[in-house]
Amino acid sequence: MVSSSFKAGFVSIVGKPNVGKSSLMNKLMGENLSIISAKAQTTRHRIMGILNGDDFQIVYSDTPGILEPKYSLHEAMMSYVKVSMEDADAILLVVALEDTYEQELFERFQKIKTPILLVINKIDLGKGTQVADKVAYWKSSLPNIREIVTVSAKTGEHVQDLFPKLLSLMPNHPPYFPQDEFTDRTERFFASEIIREKIFLNYDQEIPYSAEVSVQAFKEDENIIRISAVIYVERDSQKGILIGKGGSSLKKVGMDARKDMEAFFGKKIFLETHVKVADNWRKEKLKLRHFGYLE
Repeated sequence: MVSSSFKAGFVSIVGKPNVGKSSLMNKLMGENLSIISAKAQTTRHRIMGILNGDDFQIVYSDTPGILEPKYSLHEAMMSYVKVSMEDADAILLVVALEDTYEQELFERFQKIKTPILLVINKIDLGKGTQVADKVAYWKSSLPNIREIVTVSAKTGEHVQDLFPKLLSLMPNHPPYFPQDEFTDRTERFFASEIIREKIFLNYDQEIPYSAEVSVQAFKEDENIIRISAVIYVERDSQKGILIGKGGSSLKKVGMDARKDMEAFFGKKIFLETHVKVADNWRKEKLKLRHFGYLE
């Protein structure tokens, strides 16, 4: 029986690409649920992290970075942001220390009735009075913000200050998810995201943005998980770059991914990867549906 004082609600983590939203969610959760890369637009889906306690459940949503859509994949990504904000009991609007107010991006937050906490991230890079100056700057730029919190998602500094503030904004409500769950995503999804993260870390330019990973088989035995995955790219030339000379580049991606998967799943991993071409998949709705971006 859940107590009537139990609190449960949704917190949406939003902001531009590359401001540290995924790092922040991972720190809030104490789990690496979202992939992290120095490259922008790493997150493509809405990923929920479910933080459970004896008398609370906070459901964090890591969302794609807000951008002006250029093709169908971007449109799907922005629809995740929109739905996430509509569901939210509180919004964490994340900006990096060097960011400035951009009217087109930020004016939508002036009209939202949901409580918004502005999180200024990357304070570990601040010098002198820079952090205090930025707090004053954002107070005048976004006067409807409930509160401003300064953090470093990289080092963890002040991240713990967010929890009590968010808990106070959660309504009295029974848990939305079973209390032994920590995400709404499947093991297959995390396997594909770990491979995709390694592509972001091992390749430059267009390759990471043109690549999509589909886990074709995920077979778990007592001591080992056997995973077969296909990496899709948009052109034959990208396929050659991804595989590398004598398969060396793809082999490194597989080795790096397997190591992280073994830590994540707590079992030995046998990983098999193949590369295929799916022409212009980011622009074609049928292919986006196949990859799980559209209903």
